[in-house]
Amino acid sequence: MRVAVGDGCGAPRALFPGLVEAARRRGDVSLLLGWLPRPEPELDLSAFADVATVLGGAGLRAGIEAGTVRRIPCRLSAAPAVLAGPLRPDLLLATVVRGPDGLHLGAEVAWMRGLVEAGVPVAAVVSAAAPLADAGPALPEAALTVVAEVDGPAGAPAVLDTPPPTPADEAIAAHVATLVPHGARVQVGPGRLAAAMVAALEVPVRMDSGMLPDPVVDLDARGLLLDEPVAAYLVGTPRLYAWAHGRRLLHPVEVVHDIGRLSHPDLPPLIALNTALEIDHDGQVNVEGLGGRATGMIGGHPDFAAAGARSRDGLSVVALAARHRSGATLVERLSGPVTTASHDVDVVVTDDGIADLRGRDRAQRRAALRDLWGV
Repeated sequence: MRVAVGDGCGAPRALFPGLVEAARRRGDVSLLLGWLPRPEPELDLSAFADVATVLGGAGLRAGIEAGTVRRIPCRLSAAPAVLAGPLRPDLLLATVVRGPDGLHLGAEVAWMRGLVEAGVPVAAVVSAAAPLADAGPALPEAALTVVAEVDGPAGAPAVLDTPPPTPADEAIAAHVATLVPHGARVQVGPGRLAAAMVAALEVPVRMDSGMLPDPVVDLDARGLLLDEPVAAYLVGTPRLYAWAHGRRLLHPVEVVHDIGRLSHPDLPPLIALNTALEIDHDGQVNVEGLGGRATGMIGGHPDFAAAGARSRDGLSVVALAARHRSGATLVERLSGPVTTASHDVDVVVTDDGIADLRGRDRAQRRAALRDLWGV
């Protein structure tokens, strides 16, 4: 059978030893993974006949680079279709929490609710330490078999601390803040630069983002958070998880990453703030890897970039430092795949300034990027 494991910070770690033992005993079990943000020593991937991921993450980097984990190129909005079709699992392992009306998904909803609604049975671990932030109804009891209940650290979501911003991060964030209007919807990802961009915001905004990081708590404390955020994953520390508990924030990717919803003209403009590893002279973006290393993943980058470019008065912003230790991040040819097309990039921001590419032809866009990098 093919077993899917719920991903993100709230992955069902209590079930990993039993899953690995069963896979070794059978010898023909396939594993399907989403986003694994950190290595999971108890999830021994060598026990499985096949391991595939529709996302990736730091926890799968070594396996992807070694060729033992197959990374399926898939934008996050397309993951439900892939999981309902060619990669449909026979079983889903997931973390759930008890709510007043029944069992709910915990620190992420992502692609999992779609599998439940499609009739995939669920082996669930009930966590008393995970936040209740699922915006949807209780999961149908008939779909779930509770195989474990955990409390304390064993059931708590993983902690992903964000390092302090670098001077380049702070310079980029200051430029980005000038692009975000009052009342806009803002999307960011996890990581140091994303945290710096949220911290630099000076006007009230709404959060409409695939991943909801720790800085949203500070945004709320500063009185700059309008309405309840919309997200598919919580990504951060106990401070974020405590803040999110009891708030109905988390929705399936079919909602969160729906380009039509994100760019709907009746909604406030969407300012998509995405980072990148490198960008070429045409404005094509690579976020997946450098020099053969599986540094990043596709995720929702192309979803939100396309939606920001389509949103009335919105923006698709790509932010990155002008230089990396290996050299300039503006390159003649990307060292990895094209994650996001150039026509879905409106504005590029580095620590040196801003290049507004809107309304420019190909030659003008190339000139604007070369000017920003001073080449």
